[in-house]
Amino acid sequence: MDSRKEQMRQLYEEGRVPWDAELPPPEVLELAPTLPPGRALDLGCGYGRTAIYLAKLGWEVDGVDFVSLALEEARRRAAAAGVDVSFHQGSVTDLSFLEGPYDLALDIGCGHGLQEAGLRAYRDGLQRLLRPGAIFLFFARVREDAGEEAAEDEASGPPGLDEALFRRLFTGGDGSFVLERYERGVTEMKEDGTSWASAWFWLRRT
Repeated sequence: MDSRKEQMRQLYEEGRVPWDAELPPPEVLELAPTLPPGRALDLGCGYGRTAIYLAKLGWEVDGVDFVSLALEEARRRAAAAGVDVSFHQGSVTDLSFLEGPYDLALDIGCGHGLQEAGLRAYRDGLQRLLRPGAIFLFFARVREDAGEEAAEDEASGPPGLDEALFRRLFTGGDGSFVLERYERGVTEMKEDGTSWASAWFWLRRT
């Protein structure tokens, strides 16, 4: 995970951020307007596109990322948009600095780099912070070889989510979420044209 963090810092330092866009993905644009504004948590918020969008809809938003350069730009963009978002530097595997309850949590391409221990800590943090009935919208690169330890490099990106492990931790016997919707697809990176299997998960805190 340390190598992944260093890689992410380098991407932001060099300005090579292929996921940078004005608006969040269509799945967020479809969901958010159907919900009454409340408290939202944007995990791996980057430049803050999702957090800023939600704040414009009247949400009280906290964004979390470990890259300071990303957060500096996120704060600048929030100020330019005229919205108030609380951005925090930290790891999604240790959310002890936050207090719930939240009505909505979103992760668009952050948690898929976690191995089992980190994913457990991540889940435990969300269990504590989300109120019963809250929605957790999760986007991830998914691995085809879920039973093996996957490598990662700059060209191929994060190793991807072990989907069976994710489902067991979040919706199994020791989980506290139900999966309400699931969509599998292929994501293409606009810079180099590479593509990988991906999935969206709509979960609800029980």
